[in-house]
Amino acid sequence: MFERATMKDAPLGQVSVYPEKYSSELLYPVPRQANRSKLGLDNGWPWFGEDRWQAFELSWLGPNGVPRVAIGELIVPGDSPNIIESKSLKLYCNSFNQTVFDTVEDVQHLMARDLSRVAGRQVNVTLAKVDSPATLLGRPDGFALLDDLPVVLDEYEKGAGDLKPVGPEGEQRYCSHLLKSNCPVTGQPDWGSVFITLNGPKLDEGGLLAYIVGYRNTQDFHEHCVESIFVDIMNRLKPIQLTVSAQYTRRGGLDINPWRSTGQGSAPKWRLLRQ
Repeated sequence: MFERATMKDAPLGQVSVYPEKYSSELLYPVPRQANRSKLGLDNGWPWFGEDRWQAFELSWLGPNGVPRVAIGELIVPGDSPNIIESKSLKLYCNSFNQTVFDTVEDVQHLMARDLSRVAGRQVNVTLAKVDSPATLLGRPDGFALLDDLPVVLDEYEKGAGDLKPVGPEGEQRYCSHLLKSNCPVTGQPDWGSVFITLNGPKLDEGGLLAYIVGYRNTQDFHEHCVESIFVDIMNRLKPIQLTVSAQYTRRGGLDINPWRSTGQGSAPKWRLLRQ
């Protein structure tokens, strides 16, 4: 359906004129499979997952010409053939600014149709009022924070650290706010918090922290980083159950929160203070 297989024609990294009239042609797909093949997943993603986007800068005109605003939640299935390039999504959201819609449902249905077409799977779109009760601000309970461990680190490239077992099997929950990678196109830093839940051999916590910090100079998309963390833990520890999610800080009113798991479920509806 789409011939766009590389990033050379993507909006990311290019000077762009921000549109104010609706245009679905602004959306740009990026195939997932090239990255997954590098992970040894030639037949696609064999587990469960989804990418939860939050759009905080979404507006259009009501039938009376008065602007309407909303917070959008966009759920892209992890088994969709394509991810949606972030700048193209930002430009697409801005294209609603001076477009008239009768109801919020009209906007919601239109966005779901357009995003599903580009992703290659059904994308769920929910638009909420900006004064809805706030979601969680802060770190969820029950996760052990790795960031203050007494470790010394001097490697900041992917592959640093050691994901090794050091104890008997059991359920573990870890959190780090030190996840950072760089945009593969512009080189701009992407900041996030990572949450790991697993049922398997006890992890060496210092090695896990070093591994997470090892992404600091990695150039890759948010979704690919989370998938790499998930696959590395699966391959090295072979846990009975594993879930990896990340909460990234927003750019241009958008944040993305990839979630990958061995079990069914959905991306957590957390909102961290940095978001």
